[in-house]
Amino acid sequence: MISKYLDHKLALLPDLPGCYLMKNEDNHIIYVGKAKNLKNRVRSYFKSQHEGKTARLVADIVDFETIVTSSDKEAFLLEVTLIQKHQPHYNIKLKQGTGYPYIQITNERDPIIRITSEIKDDHSFYFGPYPNVYAADETMHFIQKVYPLRRCQGNLKRPCLYYHMGQCLGACFKSVPKSVYREQIKKIKRFLNGDVADVKKELTQKMKEAAAELNFERASELRDQIQYIEATVEKQKIITTDKTTRDIINFYVDKGWVSVQIFFIRQSRLLKREKKLFTLTDDVSEEMTTFILQFYKQDNQLLPQEIVVPSELDIKFLSDLIGAKVVSPKRGTKKDLLDLAKKNSRLVLEEKFKLIEMDERKTIGAQREIFEVLKLPYGSIIESFDHSHIQGTDPVSAMVQYKDGKKNTHNYRKYKLSGRFEHQNGADEAANTREVIRRRYERLLKEKQSLPDLILMDGGDIEVNAAKDVLKNELGLTIPVAGMVKNDKHRTSDLIFGEPLQVVRLKRNSQGFYLLQRIQDEVHRFAINFHRQKRSKNSLSSQLETIPGIGPKTRQKLMRHFGSLAKIKQASISNLQEAGLNKKQAQTLSLSLSAQKT
Repeated sequence: MISKYLDHKLALLPDLPGCYLMKNEDNHIIYVGKAKNLKNRVRSYFKSQHEGKTARLVADIVDFETIVTSSDKEAFLLEVTLIQKHQPHYNIKLKQGTGYPYIQITNERDPIIRITSEIKDDHSFYFGPYPNVYAADETMHFIQKVYPLRRCQGNLKRPCLYYHMGQCLGACFKSVPKSVYREQIKKIKRFLNGDVADVKKELTQKMKEAAAELNFERASELRDQIQYIEATVEKQKIITTDKTTRDIINFYVDKGWVSVQIFFIRQSRLLKREKKLFTLTDDVSEEMTTFILQFYKQDNQLLPQEIVVPSELDIKFLSDLIGAKVVSPKRGTKKDLLDLAKKNSRLVLEEKFKLIEMDERKTIGAQREIFEVLKLPYGSIIESFDHSHIQGTDPVSAMVQYKDGKKNTHNYRKYKLSGRFEHQNGADEAANTREVIRRRYERLLKEKQSLPDLILMDGGDIEVNAAKDVLKNELGLTIPVAGMVKNDKHRTSDLIFGEPLQVVRLKRNSQGFYLLQRIQDEVHRFAINFHRQKRSKNSLSSQLETIPGIGPKTRQKLMRHFGSLAKIKQASISNLQEAGLNKKQAQTLSLSLSAQKT
């Protein structure tokens, strides 16, 4: 019987190729596997009957994670790397060697090309590993025919059979110039590094000719040859063609959260993957820039030779501050890897959202923990408030509602506040709290709507006491009010509650604490976004309001027509007239906005 948590994760698996990493209760990776279809393969462990080693493996699994690849071939190659890195207990194969072959050009006076299962530091050329042993072998035979080196033992004093077949350069009976070998090896390296278009074109033409002559056996051999080449030599995203140490960083944003994936490319292979999730409270490019800078400024963090990031980020700024080469490719293998990192970021974030919704422990169960720690009977509705302003200017408040541990966005509310101030301390948090609590619950009483079971203020005793005073002494309500306080790192810490107010602690690894974090992050995000919108709108209005002859209706007309202040500024006088302004208004507006630019 698998846990509800695993059952939910299985339902969210993608129908895509990739690798899966099985974990035990200590969070250790105990098995790594590959799949053409992650959903089908991983589900088979838990939805089928097993015996022996597989049964023991399944019994030890408490969690898993996946890495999506672009093809099942990439999944083969990544599996090798992950097994070598993590040495999982249940992976008997592939622990010491890769288990997959390489194509080797030996470092000898008369070199040969052959299949090998291990790489040595002998100055030979190695290509691979290749997941399809048969295809690698057939491709090697193809190279021996098209780009022959030495095929015999050499020094036979006579031409060997392969020389007569055109598959040996003649080391069997003569001295082959080194320059001939160098030129031939250059062609082989180009071929094995993916430059196969000409060869495939020639084979395809021969296949068509053989079919036209009804020589179907020969046509079939040529078709297979093309498929072997594609399976063996096609460019791979998981293994690059150079030795540059490289980090690939990309992200995906949704619902106020950022999901980040970092691929660590070492020895031309993806050796490690890190994933990060955090809430978005600022412009995403600024958040990501800060994240990357902090990531590379950690102690003992060895910089790679190259960092690959998406085009939304300022690569020069990052390069200057980090001290490493930062690039943003538009095409090629690195761009493909960047896209793959984004794809994995999206899948991780989507899984997080769906698991939160599906897992009752993180919703109703978590909300029950909050009410229990406050010694309150369970309530279905929690409403939470936060204020936002800049040194007291443009103050706003926002309210989010959670029903049985889930966001109820239909009942989110925004409030523009009157903006009362203390003399030197910016905004008056108590006054702002009183105003928003009064407006929210006066309205609910007037409209005879249901009240929440708990109010959470993002703040300390000032906000909590102000809210309690309005509820009790002005509105005659007895809704419980608690404060969500943060630690010195500005992260969710504890609740304050009671009479007098006391610190109430939730266990840091409890679902109730995680729900409290989500509520505090969500109300903060909602308030900040609203404040940003209000500032932007005020900036637009203030610039237009100062222009003579441009009243509220004209401003509305302009915004409907152009959509933004930037486009209004770019508009010609004739464009402004097309929006409904007379010639004098258009001239005045154009001159005024030009003056504001300077």
